[in-house]
Amino acid sequence: MAVEATVPSDIEIAQSARLQPIAQIASTLGLHEDELEPYGRFKGKVDLGVRARLADRPLGKYVVVTAITPTPLGEGKTTTTIGLAQALNHIGKRATVNIRQPSLGPVFGIKGGAAGGGYSQVVPMEEINLHLTGDNHAVSVAHNLMAAFIDNSLYHGNPLGIDPKSISWKRVLDISDRSLRSIVVGLGQGNGVTRESGFDIATASEIMAILALATDIDDLGARLGRMVFGQTRDGKALTAKDLQVDGALTVLMKDALKPNLLQTLENGPAFIHAGPFGNIAHGNSSIVADQIALRLTDYCVTEAGFGADLGFEKFVDIKCRTSGLVPNAAVIVCTLRALKSHSGRFRIVAGRPLDKRLADQDEDAVAAGIGNLLKQIENVRTCGLPAVVAINRFPTDHPGELELVKRMAMQGGAYAVVEAQHWAKGGAGATELAEAVVSAASGPSSFRYVYPLDLPIKDKIKAIATTMYGAKDVMYLPAADAALKRFTEQGYADLPICMAKTHLSLSDNAALKGRPNDFSVTVRDARLSAGAGFIYPLLGEMTTMPGLPSHPAGEKVGLGPDGRIVGLF
Repeated sequence: MAVEATVPSDIEIAQSARLQPIAQIASTLGLHEDELEPYGRFKGKVDLGVRARLADRPLGKYVVVTAITPTPLGEGKTTTTIGLAQALNHIGKRATVNIRQPSLGPVFGIKGGAAGGGYSQVVPMEEINLHLTGDNHAVSVAHNLMAAFIDNSLYHGNPLGIDPKSISWKRVLDISDRSLRSIVVGLGQGNGVTRESGFDIATASEIMAILALATDIDDLGARLGRMVFGQTRDGKALTAKDLQVDGALTVLMKDALKPNLLQTLENGPAFIHAGPFGNIAHGNSSIVADQIALRLTDYCVTEAGFGADLGFEKFVDIKCRTSGLVPNAAVIVCTLRALKSHSGRFRIVAGRPLDKRLADQDEDAVAAGIGNLLKQIENVRTCGLPAVVAINRFPTDHPGELELVKRMAMQGGAYAVVEAQHWAKGGAGATELAEAVVSAASGPSSFRYVYPLDLPIKDKIKAIATTMYGAKDVMYLPAADAALKRFTEQGYADLPICMAKTHLSLSDNAALKGRPNDFSVTVRDARLSAGAGFIYPLLGEMTTMPGLPSHPAGEKVGLGPDGRIVGLF
């Protein structure tokens, strides 16, 4: 049965939803009145103390949603994550959905929001995609306070002996603005030490990565104190604690650490908390939200950024290693048109009209691109988890193409392959997916990490590249060699690895689609996030401050005659 083609816009659906007061959502979820801090009628923060009250309650099943290598078409991963949680509730299970908070950069730029779509959304979508409860602003203020402390220390005689050229701590802003990527600070008499710097988008801040990984307020403060911003001229790493700013940062972030509780269109519970970058950081929502959800419900459905080679690997090796939580199953989202795009036969540019041939029946193109899906199934199984493939249905999908994907994915080791129509039908459209996930998650876990922490840094990098990407080898430029040697000497060699590479290919070359063969990856440099607790090798150029397109999405946003927001997706 084809997906209905006539579905209202996301914002029209969201604004017509019948929301329940957040206190009612919290009560149904099992929270006590004093464990919820309301932020208006339909959102609130949950006190971390609830974990102690629920400590004796068994954990629910932990399900992570990942995807094939992303394409500019979008595969609907967040929508599927929400739709699966709705479907689990629809079949009588108690489920929460846990996702990241959107950044204002993409909201007003080209990507759009991150609250789902169609009839699988978290609401109120306008508040989610704008300010929510102010967590992103807290990250920005804390990050920029540390930047100010660094320049202030330089100005007042440089008592720490900071090497100005070693300073890696830029400023941040939660707006896409390419003109701020490279700037000079301290210009003019009496305005500080003149040096080159720049801005990153707020989600790229190490503080955002820490927010998602911290397990309590003490852990948060300790991680903030360990953040390295530069070094002395003799190579000693300098931290936020050395600046004596860690206490102030903790104060600014203490409320942001509490997860945000909202609801789906079907009034199921949803946690939206933290929004770290998916390349230079781990791209996963918060540990504390997952810990709470797993004690309150039968299923916690969370999402990992980008494809299984990136966000899922980081979910396994960074997030799960930090939390100690063990996932029970993984869902891999794909679409037929995305698989066709991985054939390399179509030119697809974000923000431009689609190639009309993508709607034509073309099983050869599907077969040519399906290698990417098969590799991602292999990646999930490498970590010991059953892989359920969710085909996010579109009206143009052809039965022959669907059957081809089902047959080849099952031959490739998938636990199950099901069609899902949650975008058009909400939870009722994904019940087959929910049943498959329940079955997959019911078996014993053989979960494992990709590498042990005590390996040398380069061996950990090679394990990820060869196992998860399919690379034959890893090459290093001199800057990378020097950085990894320095991190080892400074005592950071036992940290996990957070690979920063293009999300558009299994390789480090965005032009290589599908499942590339016989390739090596090149590490051009490496950076340290000591507070978050990982090293991130750079495979290619990473843009940490996006630019706006020629016609930003913000051009369509405004207030209607009735005072409601219009144009927001």
